[in-house]
Amino acid sequence: MTAKIIDGKAVAAEIRAEITVEVKAIKEKTGKTPGLAVVLVGDDPASKIYVGNKEKQAKEAGFNSYNIILPQEISEAELLEKIDSLNKNPDIHGMIVQLPLPKHIKESAVINAVDPKKDADGFHIENVGKLNTGQDGLVPCTPLGCMILLKKNLGDISGKNALVIGRSNIVGKPMAALLLRESATVTIAHSKTKNLPELCKTADIIIAAIGKPNFVKAEWIKPGAALIDVGINRVDSKLCGDIDFATTSKVAGFITPVPGGVGPMTIACLLGNTLKAFRKSLNI
Repeated sequence: MTAKIIDGKAVAAEIRAEITVEVKAIKEKTGKTPGLAVVLVGDDPASKIYVGNKEKQAKEAGFNSYNIILPQEISEAELLEKIDSLNKNPDIHGMIVQLPLPKHIKESAVINAVDPKKDADGFHIENVGKLNTGQDGLVPCTPLGCMILLKKNLGDISGKNALVIGRSNIVGKPMAALLLRESATVTIAHSKTKNLPELCKTADIIIAAIGKPNFVKAEWIKPGAALIDVGINRVDSKLCGDIDFATTSKVAGFITPVPGGVGPMTIACLLGNTLKAFRKSLNI
């Protein structure tokens, strides 16, 4: 068996194309344009590249893009003041604060300072609550991208056994909530989980998000399972995921590559969340 490669880059391009068409139509009808603000604290090279990609894709989709670069030593109070000013800016409909933040700034305080209606990352406690209670809100972009890829390739996932490896607030927990929303049977595994290989062997779907290169092995995989790899690791100057692609792709039914799988979907879903917030601001 050779797994079907799930091309996240192609799916993300389709989503961005649809967004571009919708933005153009709304602009022609109302004269208004969605605005996305990205706040970056410090000068981390990887974060700068990521923010630059967001800006490029936002502009290509017809958005107004605002990059706010702040010094590493900015105080928490000053950062919160900046976020408040962006909350009040009517030209900004979606906002994210790039993580991680410097150690002297409390992430939860910053995340929950963002207006939940503009929370394009879907991290605000109000949006987290809506996701976990089945209400309509803004959903974290990476798990949302994973779910789009799963449904596009598997169709109905109700009743399937899904294993989420990782319990972060950014990926693991919201991923589990989205899978439950689709009526999958969900297990969350983490660093304290015992007998992980045995759990993997029972899973129809595995989402790996733990930050350990090539951690999930072929001998753990149920033949025909769908593997979604959220990990981005660098080994010997090459990128790889949390799943051993070379071996598991010979057992699985579907698999995302790294790079080119989940990564492109995250930015596409960020634009989608901003468009959703924009539409709500216009009551359309």
